[in-house]
Amino acid sequence: MPIRQLPPVLVNRIAAGEVVERPASAVKELVENAIDAGASRVEVTLRDGGQSLIIVGDDGEGMGPEELSLAVERHCTSKLPDDDLLRIRSLGFRGEALPSIGAVSRLSLTSRRRGAPQSWSLSVEGGAKGRPAPAAHPAGTRVEVRDLFYATPARLKFMKTARSERDQAVDVVRRLAMAYPAIAFTIIGDEDRVLLRLNALAPDLAGGDAEAARRTRLAAILGRDFADNALAILAARDNVRLTGLAGLPTLNRATARDQYLFVNGRPVRDKLLVGAVRGAYQDFLARDRHPLVALFLDLPEEEVDVNVHPAKAEVRFRDSGLVRGLIVGALRQALAAAGHRAATTTAADAIAAFRPALLPHGGRGSSAWGAPPSALRPGLAEAAAEFQAPLPAGLGLDLPAAPAALPPEASDAAETYPLGAARAQLHDTYIVAQTPSGIVIVDQHAAHERLVYERMKAALAETGVARQMLLLPEVVELDEAAAARLAARAPELAELGLVLEAFGTGAVLVREVPALLGETDVQSLVRDLADELAELGEALALKERLEEVCGTLACHGSVRAGRRLTQAEMNALLRQMEATPHSGQCNHGRPTYVELPLAEIEKLFGRR
Repeated sequence: MPIRQLPPVLVNRIAAGEVVERPASAVKELVENAIDAGASRVEVTLRDGGQSLIIVGDDGEGMGPEELSLAVERHCTSKLPDDDLLRIRSLGFRGEALPSIGAVSRLSLTSRRRGAPQSWSLSVEGGAKGRPAPAAHPAGTRVEVRDLFYATPARLKFMKTARSERDQAVDVVRRLAMAYPAIAFTIIGDEDRVLLRLNALAPDLAGGDAEAARRTRLAAILGRDFADNALAILAARDNVRLTGLAGLPTLNRATARDQYLFVNGRPVRDKLLVGAVRGAYQDFLARDRHPLVALFLDLPEEEVDVNVHPAKAEVRFRDSGLVRGLIVGALRQALAAAGHRAATTTAADAIAAFRPALLPHGGRGSSAWGAPPSALRPGLAEAAAEFQAPLPAGLGLDLPAAPAALPPEASDAAETYPLGAARAQLHDTYIVAQTPSGIVIVDQHAAHERLVYERMKAALAETGVARQMLLLPEVVELDEAAAARLAARAPELAELGLVLEAFGTGAVLVREVPALLGETDVQSLVRDLADELAELGEALALKERLEEVCGTLACHGSVRAGRRLTQAEMNALLRQMEATPHSGQCNHGRPTYVELPLAEIEKLFGRR
């Protein structure tokens, strides 16, 4: 078959497969266009998850009839005034979104330039472009996308449910809204239901502080739990600046979906950034748990290449080592400064567990303790009525004797410490302490395990990781690129006790391994390291194995559950926790203590 040039309509439909994968992709491109147009308000309407209708309206600069006609042609854009791909200052720049969307849907654009006397409209159906016509519209642009993928029906078979597609589209807008707090965003779903409404937060409304406005927007989107249990991040190195919020390790999730990463205001899902976050938290979370973060990286445009992915979801940094080091260092410093702090969500969960379950009664929920006999299960009504009847006159109650005087260790002065004064040990496992504002419950084994683990880490940092020389050096065969990556990181690996060197083409020679690992599968370890360097740019497997050994040793060397402690020992443990960084969570991100506020306890008993 001879070579021929494909018709423009088919070219656009092929391009649409890269740029517009689903309704959320179209929403992303259109909202980014609105942001680039200088909008202060963006409104998105979705029907059937965006499959039947997407409307994106803004109050941006708008377009005239000539620009409308060019906007739906491939590779037509206003965002590269000097044709310099190394200095991209906008979210979009390829000029592919509108022609790609128009090739697979019924597209309508209505726009009016600021200060212009007339607005104009243009339609594109399945790639066939009409002519601009006068219309009625205020300043700004309105884009309507109807029957997405009607021109490529095979793509519709790959769509998920309308609700799932809607949720993905909402998530796209939420991510963009995090980076642009000065813009108001609204999303309206089926039956005119408001799915998201965020007011504009200009810096002057936040006391002139742009970071305060961003934190307020993050709290509005990610919720109060994240805002109350997140650490402020602010770090800079050379021309690179990192800001945002990072959640405490005890506030974690089963997936990395709630990790929001931005580069120059652009939401990205970059392997280097994901690997840096994982590396910063690896000492606090199990491999299958992920932290919540919202991090914003700002650097000169020429230091980052955003033209490496059709959906612009990945970037490349000129100095990736600088970026990785800045993220890991800033996160670890913030986590260390948090000391023994743990997420308050654990206390909320505990309080919720204490509250009595609600039973249906008369169409409304009611407390099982206060429910009338008719609401109880059959057979309990009579007993409940007898229990709730008034006591006979003159009936006396035997009250317990007054408690003995508290020992000196549990004096009121000790309550002023952050974790309070130990009052009791329950089930030979949990320490109960009293603070001025509530009570603290400590898992003695988990807490002491963390203390021992931190001491072991400090000792290793001071003396270095002991190495064991192999009797016969082991050759590990890899592909050429993987072997080169490992050889380039040999000095870093040697600090962790793994001594290797290049061995010809496509292999490395391992001479020494960390003594802590004992008998280990060197081939498996080296291959895991090579895979992680390729995917994340981080050699995490070796660190994680060392930390796993240290964690096991710390577990065996710590105070076990079931051991009875004296009050002096309990208070000593509390004081050590207060002085030890990261003691609020064990090595897997679980809390070592729960603090229950007195106000919440009083609510349980109807005192508030």
